[in-house]
Amino acid sequence: MQMSAVAESKAGFKEGLRAGISIAVGYLPVALTFGLLAKTTGLTVIEAVLMSVLVFAGAAQYISLSLIAGGAGAAIIIFNTFIVNIRHFLMSASLNEKMEPETRLKKAVYAFGLTDETFTVIATKEGKSTTGFAFGVMLIAYGSWVINTGIGHLIGASLPSFLQQAMSIALYAMFIGLLVPSAKKDLKVVYLAGLAAALNSLFVLTGLLNTGWAIAAASLLSAVVVEAAGWLRKGAGLL
Repeated sequence: MQMSAVAESKAGFKEGLRAGISIAVGYLPVALTFGLLAKTTGLTVIEAVLMSVLVFAGAAQYISLSLIAGGAGAAIIIFNTFIVNIRHFLMSASLNEKMEPETRLKKAVYAFGLTDETFTVIATKEGKSTTGFAFGVMLIAYGSWVINTGIGHLIGASLPSFLQQAMSIALYAMFIGLLVPSAKKDLKVVYLAGLAAALNSLFVLTGLLNTGWAIAAASLLSAVVVEAAGWLRKGAGLL
């Protein structure tokens, strides 16, 4: 009986590895770019790889680079990472219903590997998802992100200095690249981005907040205002 459970776990793990290959391939260019930009921001290869090892959150890591470049302190970087990844609370709760019963320790392990992409693959699997399957999906995605971060940094180190400095512009291009597809799908994203940009500029230019706290405050306030406007509009439609 026990051997059967072990064999089933191994089969689920292998299935998860196969299902996660597409994520690993998709992470390759993004992780390479992150490693390269981490080099231009001033992080050592060890620091860049450690960030990917310990954080494993693409958008949050990119924002952290911009905050580090702006001289933000550790507290604001941690707070912004929390805000950016707060959606993981909902994703974890949803995934908990999908997964088979498991110990808290194993749940904690695969909760660390939760990203938008791994969540999608696991959540869309037919029936209950096994722990082995989740580990397989997350391990190959995690390995791709960490390894390619290091490779990207090493590639960046071999570039001429003037190209390394120019690559700092790519950080902002990356944010635009992440924003545009979402904005095309939902007009609310345009309102959120526009209002957040305006509030951030107001906070920084008036000296009310420094760069790090301005980003966090603008993100939270824009989300509240846009959602409140949406509720008021729906309420007015019901009257």
